[in-house]
Amino acid sequence: MNFDGLDSGLGEYSPSLHPGIDTSLDNSIEHSLDPRLDPNLLQNVELETDGVQLDGMPVSVSESVHLVEGMYSALHRVVAEVGVPITASHFDVQDELLWVGNHGGHATSFFGPTMERYSSFQVNVTDDIRHIQSIDSGVLFLNKNNLKCFTRGGLIMFDYTMDEVEDMHSLLLTDNNSVLLGGLQNHVIEVDLNAVQESEKYTVEVPGVTIMRQSNRFFFCGHTSGKVSLRDLRSFKLEHEFDAYSGSLSDFDVHGNLLVTCGFSNRMNGLSCDRFLMVYDLRMMRAISPLQVHVDPLFLRFIPTYTSRLAIISQSGQCQFCEPTGLASPADIFHINTVGQLVMTFDVSSSKQALVFGDSGGCVHLWADSPDATFNAYSRETEFPLPCMVDTLPHLDWNDDLLPLSLIPVPLITESLLSDWPTANCSVTPRRAPPVDLEILRTMKKVGFIGYAPNPKTKLRNQVTIKYSKLGLEDFDFKHYNKTLFAGLEPHIPNAYCNCMIQVLYLLEPIRCHVQNHLCQKEFCLGCELGFLFHMLDLSRGDPCQASNFLRAFRTIPEASALGLILADSDEATGKVNLGRLIQSWNRFILTQLHQETQEQEGPQAYRSVMGSTFGSSGESVIGKLFGCEVENCSTCRCGKETVRVSSSLLFTLQYPDMKNADKSIRQYEFAEVLKRSICLEQNTQAWCENCEKYQPTVQTRNIRCLPDVLVINCEVNSRKEAEFWKCQAEYELHNKMRKEDLEAMKMKENNPTEWEALCNAEGLSFYTSIEELKNIWIPCSIKMKLTKNKELEVTNWTESEGLNPSEDEESTYLYDLVVTVAHVLDPRAGGNLVAHIKVGETYHQRKEGVTHKQWYLFNDFLIEPIDKCEAMQFDLSWKIPCILYYARRNLNSKYDLTIKNPIEASVLLAEASLARKQRKCHATFIPLMLDEMPQPSDLVGLDAEFVTLNQEEAELRSDGTKSTIKPSQMSVARITCVRGQGPNEGVPFIDDYISTQEQVVDYLTQYSGIKPGDLDAKISSKHLTTLKSTYLKLRFLIDVGVKFVGHGLQKDFRVINLMIPKEQVIDTVYLFHMPRKRMISLRFLAWYFLELKIQGETHDSIEDARTALQLYRKYLKLTKHGIDVDEFRKILKGLYEKGRKMDWKVPEPEGEVQNSPKSTQFSHL
Repeated sequence: MNFDGLDSGLGEYSPSLHPGIDTSLDNSIEHSLDPRLDPNLLQNVELETDGVQLDGMPVSVSESVHLVEGMYSALHRVVAEVGVPITASHFDVQDELLWVGNHGGHATSFFGPTMERYSSFQVNVTDDIRHIQSIDSGVLFLNKNNLKCFTRGGLIMFDYTMDEVEDMHSLLLTDNNSVLLGGLQNHVIEVDLNAVQESEKYTVEVPGVTIMRQSNRFFFCGHTSGKVSLRDLRSFKLEHEFDAYSGSLSDFDVHGNLLVTCGFSNRMNGLSCDRFLMVYDLRMMRAISPLQVHVDPLFLRFIPTYTSRLAIISQSGQCQFCEPTGLASPADIFHINTVGQLVMTFDVSSSKQALVFGDSGGCVHLWADSPDATFNAYSRETEFPLPCMVDTLPHLDWNDDLLPLSLIPVPLITESLLSDWPTANCSVTPRRAPPVDLEILRTMKKVGFIGYAPNPKTKLRNQVTIKYSKLGLEDFDFKHYNKTLFAGLEPHIPNAYCNCMIQVLYLLEPIRCHVQNHLCQKEFCLGCELGFLFHMLDLSRGDPCQASNFLRAFRTIPEASALGLILADSDEATGKVNLGRLIQSWNRFILTQLHQETQEQEGPQAYRSVMGSTFGSSGESVIGKLFGCEVENCSTCRCGKETVRVSSSLLFTLQYPDMKNADKSIRQYEFAEVLKRSICLEQNTQAWCENCEKYQPTVQTRNIRCLPDVLVINCEVNSRKEAEFWKCQAEYELHNKMRKEDLEAMKMKENNPTEWEALCNAEGLSFYTSIEELKNIWIPCSIKMKLTKNKELEVTNWTESEGLNPSEDEESTYLYDLVVTVAHVLDPRAGGNLVAHIKVGETYHQRKEGVTHKQWYLFNDFLIEPIDKCEAMQFDLSWKIPCILYYARRNLNSKYDLTIKNPIEASVLLAEASLARKQRKCHATFIPLMLDEMPQPSDLVGLDAEFVTLNQEEAELRSDGTKSTIKPSQMSVARITCVRGQGPNEGVPFIDDYISTQEQVVDYLTQYSGIKPGDLDAKISSKHLTTLKSTYLKLRFLIDVGVKFVGHGLQKDFRVINLMIPKEQVIDTVYLFHMPRKRMISLRFLAWYFLELKIQGETHDSIEDARTALQLYRKYLKLTKHGIDVDEFRKILKGLYEKGRKMDWKVPEPEGEVQNSPKSTQFSHL
């Protein structure tokens, strides 16, 4: 709001934007009562001599109020704060609340048309409130150089402070998550309300943006120079500009295609209020006839009801209504009874039923068109505090031991309570065992008194959940659920629903090798993060890994958020999301994202600093070669016009045929037939025809020009209709197979399984152990696809034992084998779980177990177990829904280079620039390695890391007083320090990186980490700030070189950093000085006991901790190398534990240090 040209008596409260304005009027308005104030405002009010504020005092209007329906009239008048001008007013768009802010920085809200006080609180002590905007979770208040958000009850949610040179005047809410802030400077700031930080700064050509509006086409910015600029909604670039007034702009509004402005013109060496409103047509971008009014306009608003009428308000309280394209009539002028005060603010409710005016005397005037007017069309229910219930019971002294508890009044109830169970339900009855499934009884075979029967699989598979203890995940027995040497993935991380698909990508050998060879400069690259994760899975020998860094990068991808792939914790916990549909969208997204990321850079590239970055030449990625299929889309209009467009597809979605025939039955389809119809899709749709120059019915067909090496299929079984189709086809398939197995074959199978297997192989059948394993199978083990010379596609169901005929061309005919099925296991309580059945190839078994064979495995997060092939193909639609299928070309691995060339070079350890703007070399806490100091195998490196908390631990307290952890806290690495372990600079850090984070930190753990708020913010941090990826590469290089890390409690450090390190490269002092079945000893106590060092005084310092761990390791070597046998060292450890128990494991204060010096008493002989 621009107050140029107003009564200069308001100069004390609203700084003038143009000091040349005439100041002949009164120069100040006192905070005390104005002598012109209506005496009716002071009825029954006693004022103290120091001028007590009359907060929220309702004003009784002397004359009776009569509202004419459809006409605006004065309804209520309330004093917010006597004598303090109202500077901002706003109707809440969520609740039935009216907000006002005054020059003293105080905010007050009133409920409903009765203007009952709702809340009142101080927003700013020194600056006035210039703009108010309500959002769903609270209310935004704009001051000179800060933006604050409060709850409607007055609790502060955030305080965003800008530079002191900023002078903000206007605020515009662009969506629920961002606002634009404008003022007297030459830029407009966009603030992200979720992150509470500046997301963009737009430079404006004309400074002084004091009013902002928005339509569905433009942002409108009103400038102090009298101009109105129209800007693009996405880029904020200037599209058009109107020069409305020669002096200054006071207000404008937009409705439909009309823009109306009011302001001041330069006349007689000064500014005077212009009674001509400038009207602009936004369709032609030009001015139309101006509108002359009969009041001096200061505010204006469109109040569209039946017509697009305007409300024009003057500083003296005159209000005129008129049409923007008509003539203003003096008969439409109304007067606001401000008792001589000046109108300072004006706003219109979203329902257009109420108007509010704030004056310079602190009074709020509410006008309405009816006594029961509402502020919003659909307001939510406003929350009110519970009434205070005052007990009338006598006071009881709890310190009196003789106080009888019977004094506490408890009602005596002789009747039954509503919560009592009926007598019939309270009898003692043992719980009966559930009846045995009839299918089990039918197929059971008895040997003695024991019966054996195949599992009918009518019950849900037991889902394993982690039971956390006080140690979190550290003592959970993952080996119990994974007897293999393959690594599982932990499910407690947000958005870990994609664990099964990560395993799928890892167990495709070309992808595993390709992403590990990929390295680029992007901070959040999913290809790089997958490569790091796959490297961990390669190193693991059955221990679970976590995809925390990959999922952290995944959450930053805008496309993932736009596709709804990023879930909130509440959605995952309550099972509100259809996981089957979600994982199919994720499958499409990840293939497209990896194709785009790896296409930019092919082959191993060294990671370099920003100053020396080089990118490889762009070309076709391995992802495109694996999954890509050139598709020809042809659109034919009925006029004969044919349009052909060529594109590429990475996967195909099953399109099911119309299921009902005339006889209301579902006929039989082979899977190959449905797959061909889905790939070569034909459909009728409306499309634009250039020949007919209009939308016409067209026939759109899709054909493929080449075959992919890996065929990816999304099953799209998302409704009961598709599930019924899949179930019927499985039943047809079962009947067909059973017809091939007559009674003699069944008897032969039971009597001589070896001959039965030979017979099945000769007939081209698969060998199953029972008919039960033939159920619920529709998909084939293999598929043959062929492109004819006419580029027509042929798809046939095939078997694993069959190969190509010698006459068939291998270039145009591919055989595909089923290698992956992903299923959604239903659970109505928690939404179910996603599992993957993967056929693991020979190379993985050779690498992990030293054997060469192929085997199907079930991957269910950290649970991994071998399964039969039939289990991977079976889908009982009552609890197991098919989601994704992968068919791989036979001998796929022989067509790709599967060598892994480590792309991480020694240059990652060289000096790099800090992300922090205020960091200087004089503040450097480390000295980077020189070229002659590059680490060698078995070199010692001291390591320590500090962490912050992103999500607090979720726990419940049981009735017996014990605590159960539901979900552990989520930690993020904040600082990583590495110190030299040998050489002349031993103990000198060469890495001391603070890790920048874009996620919200709920606890900096300053007492334990030494990290303070602001240390991880690039704008204000003075630390050496880097990205997590940059520091991760440094540690990966050190691991690949073969250095040995020395530290205290490194297991948790590496876990949070998300690194897998061979055990022979880790020297953990927490285990060096540990006795079996005894407690772990802190680094601080060990340093005091063995080294006589006092560390970790007020906070932790990672440099100090890393150095101390190195010194402790040197001490350990000294204690064990001088011929001391195991028993002697055990005595030293016993002395350590005895001393710890006596001192309660606490290091003494400095004054008590003299009494015990363990080093001088026990180790003087060493």
